[in-house]
Amino acid sequence: MYLRPTDLSAALSALKSGQWVVLAGGTDFYPARVGQPLPEAILDITALAGLRGVSEESTGYRIGALTTWSALLAAPLPSVFDGLRRAAREIGGRQVQNAATLAGNICNASPAADGIPALLALDAEIELSAQHGTRRLPLAAFVAGSRRALCRPDELVTAIVVPRWSGRARSTFLKLGARRYLVISIVMVAATLDVSAEGSVARVAVAVGACSEVAQRLPGLEAKLLGRPLGPTLADLVCPDDIAVLNPISDVRGSAQYRYDAALTLVRRALTELGTQP
Repeated sequence: MYLRPTDLSAALSALKSGQWVVLAGGTDFYPARVGQPLPEAILDITALAGLRGVSEESTGYRIGALTTWSALLAAPLPSVFDGLRRAAREIGGRQVQNAATLAGNICNASPAADGIPALLALDAEIELSAQHGTRRLPLAAFVAGSRRALCRPDELVTAIVVPRWSGRARSTFLKLGARRYLVISIVMVAATLDVSAEGSVARVAVAVGACSEVAQRLPGLEAKLLGRPLGPTLADLVCPDDIAVLNPISDVRGSAQYRYDAALTLVRRALTELGTQP
């Protein structure tokens, strides 16, 4: 069965009445089913125009679930989104970026999903809609494990909501792979840093991906950085204990120890970059 509704209420009605596999950009859906029949009932949401685009609200920014990575790159967003923009450029090639959606990257819940650490470092929340109403979950709670997202069968992700940071906030995203582009991450680090009027760290978020079943924030390090003066010495505060929450595996892309070492290096590089930006 295949259904392509043109309004959100019809999509939510379908989700309430049966079991569906939601199709958005399709860049994960189709490669996983090459040469196979499609036994699932497909709910194609690509005609829901209201789920596209980025808008500014009083409390932050709303990114529609069907917004593509290319559309995000073209949106007039403040510098705090620079890390997310960098992640957008690392997701496949231009053809993939033109089709793949932010919500699809999140709902696929891959441990190596490039978008998740960058959004975690922005304190993003996920908006979930059903016929009975709408709720929000922090992204850290929404992604429950490898390929597991806390979306009920009758719910649809309708937006990613990013709270407002100050105009002095800056962010970055660093990725290690076997080559520069078109590659699955070995390690990735995203960091967002807000600066007080006095030039110290007022708010900070650091997230590491591809080193655990789900991307992880580093709360111990974040607490250590608060109140510190801005500068290259921020990186000197990072120690191995700060990444002890990670649980990397060994696979064809790298050993667990290599991932630990690389994560430590990338976290330090990210803080050096953010600490020395004008």
